Amino acid sequence: MALVFAFWALVENHYFRELNYVSLHYLYISRGIASSLLLASWAAWFVLRQRQIAEEELRRSRERYRGLLESSPGAVALFDGSLRVWEWNAAAERLYGFSKAEVIGNTLPTVPKNKEGELLALLEAVDAGTAVLDQETQRRNRQDQAIEVQLSLLPFGEGGRRYVMEVTHDIRERVRLRQTLLELEKLTTMGKMAAGTAHHLNTPMASMLLRVQMMRERAQHNHGCASDLEQLENTIGFCQQFVRRLLDFSRKPAPQKQPEEVAPLVEAVLGFMAPSFSAKKVRATANFAAIAGAQVLADRNQIETLLLTLLSNALDAVSTGGEIKICGHESRDTLEIEIRDNGCGISDSDSAHVFEPFFTTKPPGKGTGLGLAIARNIVAEHGGTIRLDGAPGQGAVASVRLPLWTAGRMNTAVFAQEATS
Repeated sequence: MALVFAFWALVENHYFRELNYVSLHYLYISRGIASSLLLASWAAWFVLRQRQIAEEELRRSRERYRGLLESSPGAVALFDGSLRVWEWNAAAERLYGFSKAEVIGNTLPTVPKNKEGELLALLEAVDAGTAVLDQETQRRNRQDQAIEVQLSLLPFGEGGRRYVMEVTHDIRERVRLRQTLLELEKLTTMGKMAAGTAHHLNTPMASMLLRVQMMRERAQHNHGCASDLEQLENTIGFCQQFVRRLLDFSRKPAPQKQPEEVAPLVEAVLGFMAPSFSAKKVRATANFAAIAGAQVLADRNQIETLLLTLLSNALDAVSTGGEIKICGHESRDTLEIEIRDNGCGISDSDSAHVFEPFFTTKPPGKGTGLGLAIARNIVAEHGGTIRLDGAPGQGAVASVRLPLWTAGRMNTAVFAQEATS
């Protein structure tokens, strides 16, 4: 700009030295206008150039911000105090199934009803300056399925407004492995207990069985006594098999499977438990017309143990004068045994734990919590499923499904074990 004014002064001194005052007046005015236009043009160019530089820097900064947000392995949701969502990254779309267009501007859709109070408490902690990091909780996806997540809440400010950034990571596999480890630890403890129990009971029980056999041989001519001794021998033999089943938790021998009719097995166990039913005045009825002659490939002792466990639980659940119904169904390649009682039922809080080892709702000394855990293992070894359904005060239904066996063909489908209330 100084060079322009210097050049203008040189031209005036060299070419317009002889002009009069009027001409010089207009000359100075023209110089002022030209200088102003030149200065304004330069200023406009400078401002536009700086604006372009700022816009380019802003664009690059936004691209870096979006890149960091989208490449984050955690699901990120930025929301305000009313839970209105302002940011939603790709990981959140993959984890929860909600697209960014669906979520932006709307209320955060991933908080289950039973976790809303927890979230509000965490937001109050964030407002108070307390860090909320790596907390395990639940969120829900588009299909309304609960997802175990690890959550962090971070305060975020922009333009004088306060937001909260929620970062969640899917930890379903971690939770599943942790539960598996806990169950393995329980089973290991149970196996040690089973081995100790078997060690202490098996020897005297074998001695009792031998003594009864000797008594029965000596009482062959006393028909009434021989019958009672035979029943006692069968009972001790059954208990001996049950003790051996406890050992299976520690050494798991291969089951001795062969085609077995289910109806005779149930009738045998019902006959074994008849005195217990009579003592409590419980009416036990069985209907196996629908599965007459149906067979499963099974270990007889294991299936008897399974039925004994389920019937014993039903007997414990009903009150004096109660009722237990056993029936069978056959559908496609499966055979289902259903044991229904009108007892105390199952609460919602207990239903998820009924198959866990050592879980029991019976009074101290009445149950060890091993029965249904053993039943579940037996059913799993036979490729079947077991369910226990019920509601408080409305009785319970134990359903066992086993692959149906037919000569030359065997349904080998393995069903996932399930337990629902």
